[in-house]
Amino acid sequence: MPSLSVNIGGMILKNPVMTASGTFGYGEEYAEFIDLNRLGAVVVKGLSLKPKEGNPVPRIVETASGMLNAIGLQNIGVDRFILEKMPFLRRFDTKVICNFFGDSVDEYVHAADVLSRTDGVHALEMNVSCPNKQAGWCVFGTDPAVLHNVVTAVRKVCRIPLIVKLSPNVTSIAHMAKVAEGSGADAVSLINTITGMAIDIRSRRPLLANKIGGLSGPAIKPVAVRMVWEVFNAVKIPIVGMGGIMTAADALEFLIAGARGIAVGTANFVNPAATVEIVEALEQFLVDEQVNDVNELVGSLRL
Repeated sequence: MPSLSVNIGGMILKNPVMTASGTFGYGEEYAEFIDLNRLGAVVVKGLSLKPKEGNPVPRIVETASGMLNAIGLQNIGVDRFILEKMPFLRRFDTKVICNFFGDSVDEYVHAADVLSRTDGVHALEMNVSCPNKQAGWCVFGTDPAVLHNVVTAVRKVCRIPLIVKLSPNVTSIAHMAKVAEGSGADAVSLINTITGMAIDIRSRRPLLANKIGGLSGPAIKPVAVRMVWEVFNAVKIPIVGMGGIMTAADALEFLIAGARGIAVGTANFVNPAATVEIVEALEQFLVDEQVNDVNELVGSLRL
């Protein structure tokens, strides 16, 4: 059988298939549908130092070939996650990646320090699509100087591989990836959701209580694939690609464009077994194409 193992910033995964943060809960929610041991990694719902209630409802709206969400990063907080969720995740032979965020550099640093010292956490994914209250609520991932400062600060305390999840809502995602790389990131993941809006034409009001939200699903896949390719040609660190992956064919597009790992998000809401089905179909593709190692596909785009 071909090898599916990949190296993401020094973390060895049995296969390149992960879950996208915010679409898979804390792992336990999907355990009755799939064998978590089949996944390369479980990426948990974004964590903050203190619990967050999130935005008012409605906060999810289905759109053409996708969905808008404005959950507001609702989560149980770092301490409760470690106490209540990690014991379950430690039962599995699957890497655990903790997505985390903060409203300030200090909050990012504190959360990274605690999580990176937690037994069973193998890597951190740093969500920089959050506003910085110390810099006039500028989003961390859209200002190169702000991004440099927060990644540099987190790198000093992070004892495990650090993946920076980039925002697509920028002029040049390749430039932001280079900033993350230069600031100490071991890998980057992309893309996060694209800012969007939907309107009820009868009431003439936004369908989301928050007015705007993050667009995900198949509608954003061509944008995501393009951005992965741009970043692959700009940095040397590994890339985790995501954005509208529903099938193994979708995942293969990302690998060929330059991603070494992929994350499945919105598909989990449609088909709870999507991740494992993609692992199995990816393996069969390698057999059919007589490819001995999945890494041979990474960045193999022919121009």
